[in-house]
Amino acid sequence: MRAIRHKDTKPEVAVRQLLHAQGFRFRLHVKKLPGTPDIVLPKYHAAIFVDGCFWHGHNMLHV
Repeated sequence: MRAIRHKDTKPEVAVRQLLHAQGFRFRLHVKKLPGTPDIVLPKYHAAIFVDGCFWHGHNMLHV
């Protein structure tokens, strides 16, 4: 279980790249917020959690 990454997963990096390309500015893994969201958009008071398909048993999308 230790080998499974919790940060910088492929889906998370893909979302961050899309957000950055659209001009959004964000913070990563803010520990002061409940649940430690993967991406936080402070300007919009929004938090994004990127759940891995591995844990949910879905087919992986190749990004």
